[in-house]
Amino acid sequence: MKTLVIGTGGREHALAVGLAADPGVSEVHAAPGNPGIGQVATLHEVDPMDGAAVASLAVGLGVDLVVIGPEAPLVAGVADAVRAVGIAVFGPSRAAAQLEGSKAFSKDVMAAAGVPTARSRVCVGPDEAAAALDELGSPYVVKDDALAAGKGVVVTTSRAEALAHAATCDRVVIEEFLEGPEVSLFAVCDGRTARALQPAQDFKRIFDGGLGANTGGMGAYSPLPWAPPDLADAVLTSVVQPTLDEMNRRGTPFVGTLYVGLALTVHGPRVIEFNCRFGDPDIQPVLALLSSPLGALLKAAADGDLGAVPAPTFTGGAAVTVVMASAGYPQSSSNGDVIVGTETLDKEVDVDVIHAGTVRTSAGLVTAGGRVLAVRAIGSDVADARAKAYEGIATISYPGAQWRRDIAAEPLGVVEGASLVSAESSDEVAPSAAGPITRLDQERR
Repeated sequence: MKTLVIGTGGREHALAVGLAADPGVSEVHAAPGNPGIGQVATLHEVDPMDGAAVASLAVGLGVDLVVIGPEAPLVAGVADAVRAVGIAVFGPSRAAAQLEGSKAFSKDVMAAAGVPTARSRVCVGPDEAAAALDELGSPYVVKDDALAAGKGVVVTTSRAEALAHAATCDRVVIEEFLEGPEVSLFAVCDGRTARALQPAQDFKRIFDGGLGANTGGMGAYSPLPWAPPDLADAVLTSVVQPTLDEMNRRGTPFVGTLYVGLALTVHGPRVIEFNCRFGDPDIQPVLALLSSPLGALLKAAADGDLGAVPAPTFTGGAAVTVVMASAGYPQSSSNGDVIVGTETLDKEVDVDVIHAGTVRTSAGLVTAGGRVLAVRAIGSDVADARAKAYEGIATISYPGAQWRRDIAAEPLGVVEGASLVSAESSDEVAPSAAGPITRLDQERR
């Protein structure tokens, strides 16, 4: 099987590595990719947002499967363009991708499907927003209805800040705050049925202890020793299957990854958000532990026949991913800083480097801004994997590099985000002495 991965980031690098490890995959191509992806795939200079160009490349390469990584091409309908030329695509249509493209649409689907989620109001204008904030109370959760490149969600105890964010959006969804540890669950869907991958948890704030601004994710780990053992099956039954049924009822079957962001509340799991693709970095440790063939799983989903392949299986132990970001991230980004030390980890067995924002120039490997790379490690348990990941981090350097020192420390007793700093200070959270991560930052994108 020949495959083509669309995208440039860490998620796409992890997917390319997983596909290259599948004995049933003969070729891995990527467009446009990055230097890390180029180590396991053939790169092609094609705009991932140009559906016609992606479809033409897929035909020219004679690939059997296209895997679209990021949300923007999916919401733009790139999967539709590829399907139109008769090539299987792992990724939803433009219509189905509205589960992420519009939070109001997502909430409407959840309501129709009976999916447990936060109470919410869709608001246009300051008066509607103010009334919804008063109704649903603090902490305030304000989400831009549309994709917003990681800047669409504010969770805060400040009413003024919540109103200010609402004023910058054409339409917002205001929700009640859900209290409880947050879990990422990825469901591979073929339009009718789904298979769950192993749950993960990521760390979104830029600073240790869950402080500072929201980011795209500063690290993740899997599995979750503290999570209920039947969590994945329960979410498939109560969330994923009803959602697939409702999407089919609307004539927009969902094929691809349904990311379910969950809060494990005292009343049971509640959905924070749906995304229409794998999360980054939280998919990275999950794929590191996947022992069954990735290509076969994604192709069966794209073909509408998940029953043709066995359920996904995972190795024992644990995996931890720690992200290194550029100077100034997330408020700004530094580019062109020379990266040293990745070559050493490329030779390791249980540790690898996942590229997200890197380019290769005459000066060598340099940063391209934002989240630059991640060190991913496999160990006998979370503590062992965490130790290996941080040993790997210590071998890499570039000017202004920043990373959190407490990724996956939670199972060892260091906990993120258990209480508010103050009623009116900000949307930051402070560490607590016990329990898993408590959500104050509901979304990372």
